[in-house]
Amino acid sequence: MLNKQQILDLLAVLNDELQTRGVVGEIGLCGGAVMCLVFNARESTRDVDAIFAPTGIIRDAAKSIAQKKGLPDDWLNDAAKGFFSDVPARNLFREWSNLRVWVPPADFMLAMKCVAARYDTTDADDVRFLVRHLGLTTATQVVDAVAKYYPHERIPAKTQFFIEEIMQTS
Repeated sequence: MLNKQQILDLLAVLNDELQTRGVVGEIGLCGGAVMCLVFNARESTRDVDAIFAPTGIIRDAAKSIAQKKGLPDDWLNDAAKGFFSDVPARNLFREWSNLRVWVPPADFMLAMKCVAARYDTTDADDVRFLVRHLGLTTATQVVDAVAKYYPHERIPAKTQFFIEEIMQTS
């Protein structure tokens, strides 16, 4: 598990690695990293989910860091890229000499978490937190937040059930 300070330290090391390679990169964080770093909603996350460019170079640099630090190769990964739709705002989180890190808005994070709708992870707790953070009180409001970013055909049926269950237990 990676805590807030460890994630920040790893991003700084990634900046240094990119600087050594003469590359400027950009990372858009999502998932647990945002819940830790931006919202302080939890203490740690298993990995850092993100989209990044240049993809191959950042992936290679992250793998190099993993080997040096004894971390899993996928400590930084883009496995969540399928959940990214058009992000309306890229809020700058941190900027180093060779690395720019941004985060999506809270309502986009809520939409991503609801579309993923994984019961066996921290998604439910994250959704509860984001619902409170955004001041939403009904399942309809949450569904509307999801629909703002995802067309109907990209919203799985499980998302509606997930949202209803979350709102009943919140």
